[in-house]
Amino acid sequence: MILDANQLIAIRQRNDEEVRRGNRGTHGYPAHTVQNLLHTIEALKKEKRKWKNLAQARGKALQEISDIAAGSNGSHE
Repeated sequence: MILDANQLIAIRQRNDEEVRRGNRGTHGYPAHTVQNLLHTIEALKKEKRKWKNLAQARGKALQEISDIAAGSNGSHE
């Protein structure tokens, strides 16, 4: 199941209420387990952004190298 940002926010709010209640929580997964999963999701999002930025920087660098190589090949002829 894929969750969008609004669903994650709703889960986080509901879980925060469960954590505040303490041991008087409702049925389902323990609140701390859900909290750990939400932290994992946030960490994965940050990691994904980091790799995306790295890939974009790599693409720009490769394009610049390609432009330099094309420019130097044309000047020798």
